[in-house]
Amino acid sequence: MTGSLGGSLDVAQMVLYAFWLFFAGLLWYLRQEDRREGYPLEEDATGRYNKNPFLFIPPKKTFVLPHGQGAKQVPDFVRDTRPLSAKRFAKAPGSPIEPLGNPLLAGIGPGSWAERAEHPDMTAHGDPRIVPLRTAAGFAIAEGETDPRGLSVVACDGKVAGTVADVWVDRSEHLIRYYEVAVGARHVLLPNNFVVIQTGRGNRRQLYVHAVTAAQFADVPATAQDGIVTLREEDKIAAYFGAGLLYAVSDRQESLL
Repeated sequence: MTGSLGGSLDVAQMVLYAFWLFFAGLLWYLRQEDRREGYPLEEDATGRYNKNPFLFIPPKKTFVLPHGQGAKQVPDFVRDTRPLSAKRFAKAPGSPIEPLGNPLLAGIGPGSWAERAEHPDMTAHGDPRIVPLRTAAGFAIAEGETDPRGLSVVACDGKVAGTVADVWVDRSEHLIRYYEVAVGARHVLLPNNFVVIQTGRGNRRQLYVHAVTAAQFADVPATAQDGIVTLREEDKIAAYFGAGLLYAVSDRQESLL
């Protein structure tokens, strides 16, 4: 018979078996690759985990980081040792948790952040990517657009939190990433994605921030260096305002109905 490889085996069967083997190998490969970071998983209630996992564990892969930042091997099984600033409602797995202390700094839920590297995001040329306009040579607010410097920042409670002292631009994407807000003696960074520029009283332009109250601007995480924001600091600042969308005022945690 044409196409037959034996009495009960033909080409179509061989192709089907080859596909099954390929698909099984693909699943094995994908299950290995998704365990390069954040694995092994911890038990929800106890925090225990398998310290010597073997199933689906991929071989170590080395990633050479740009701009002389060294190399990183994964999986490395390094655990996140940050204390959890929250308490569980119950001991059962899957039970919700509520923050302790300042909920905007607890690092849970919408306010969680990753422990990223303590160096700034870099351009292709190895320079800090996000910098204040005062140090960004060749950058300026586009003609005809609102210059936010000097405008008031109004929080969700209708109170003025501070004044925009400068804007921080992304030199790779040519975008405004942050507003530097003078809050008393401090200068804090306000992510652009949490801002709406609107017309306020007296037909004056202002920056409106729905995420937090005016008083909560005082606790926005600071940057360690003037004019530089690291990857970890970016995550912590965005997490602070993200947490405010749920925790800034008590009624945001209640049901709508």
